[in-house]
Amino acid sequence: PSEQESDSHQELEGRDQKVRHRLRACLATIFLASLNGLIGEESYHPFNFKDETLVLLNYISTRNIRGDAFGGLTAAVVALPMALAFGVASGAGAAAGLWGAVIIGLVAALFGGTSTLISEPTGPMTVVFTAVILNFTSQIPDRGTALALAFMVVMLAGLFQILFGLCRLGRYITMMPYTVISGFMSGIGVILVILQLAPFLGQTSPAGGVIGTLSSLPQLISGAQPLEFLLALITLLILWFTPENWKRFCPPQLLALIIGTALSLTVFADVGLSRIPEFSAKFPSFQPPTLSGITPDLLRLMVVNGAVLGMLGCIDALLTSVVADSLTRTEHNSNKELIGQGLGNLVSGLFGGLPGAGATMGTVVNIQAGGRSALSGIVRALILMLVILVAAPLASLIPLAVLAGIALKVGF
Repeated sequence: PSEQESDSHQELEGRDQKVRHRLRACLATIFLASLNGLIGEESYHPFNFKDETLVLLNYISTRNIRGDAFGGLTAAVVALPMALAFGVASGAGAAAGLWGAVIIGLVAALFGGTSTLISEPTGPMTVVFTAVILNFTSQIPDRGTALALAFMVVMLAGLFQILFGLCRLGRYITMMPYTVISGFMSGIGVILVILQLAPFLGQTSPAGGVIGTLSSLPQLISGAQPLEFLLALITLLILWFTPENWKRFCPPQLLALIIGTALSLTVFADVGLSRIPEFSAKFPSFQPPTLSGITPDLLRLMVVNGAVLGMLGCIDALLTSVVADSLTRTEHNSNKELIGQGLGNLVSGLFGGLPGAGATMGTVVNIQAGGRSALSGIVRALILMLVILVAAPLASLIPLAVLAGIALKVGF
């Protein structure tokens, strides 16, 4: 009996030990799953990125340096004319568009949840931000104060996006019906086209936004500047009819920008064309938010505009993330992406940059050129920053009619 008791005791100890091992494994699994949920690290990329980057950052790999570098360079080439066009179209200036492309692209690439996403000012975000600027400038006589409030709206939009990400609303945003998104984006495109009619015809945009432009349309047509209209039309034709084999070597937007500027300096050299105002080649200044002089009505308007801008940025970015997933066979982290986009817009607003979101054109170009990690987005932002600091004086040579043609094409 003593031998049987000893055997049964050893068997019980063995079972207890197995149970303890299984319990420890279960607890470790639960702990790691909870930790991943808190920091946003999910298995959304086929590669194991341990020892390559911090879990709080996006997927940054050194395995594909050549592809990421070329993808970032190509995306920067595409982003340059678009950032200039959106900056001028918004009314905040070309510098705001360029620095918005740099800041949002860099921050979202570092902290986002889509490894190949390229973030920059987009058409929908620019249209809404333009409406915000027009709204504030119509109520506030001082343009500087109105712009400061508009950039505070960009900060609020970023805070809303961060809040959406922390509340894990990313998966629900992409469930919005396609008809709603299509109708909204179509309306945005129509507004963008209408707002570009005045510069496309070589004239200053009238006050009143869309309604003001439509009501002034007869005067705009009768007072159209033929040569500026011709230059804008040439730009539009280049964008529409660039051969496919040329697009592999030079994006149509950059080609239109170069050809249009060259024509303005040669063929139209004797014509007083409207050009981009000069801006200094220096880093943007920090613009801290202030609530002094803000009435309750203005504050309510800022919060509403910030929520609209933030939600639009979420939709724009996550839809582009889905496109990136389909091209790279990966799965993005929606909530982490929203936090990255929010941080990008928050920092952009603090430094006077345009709001932005994931850009489909830049993302597709980046992937097709070989970009596979967030390193491509970082390279793109650094290249754009270098171009701004070195070649900013050359921007004053670019005609506004060329940029109007580029922006008008985006509306289509």
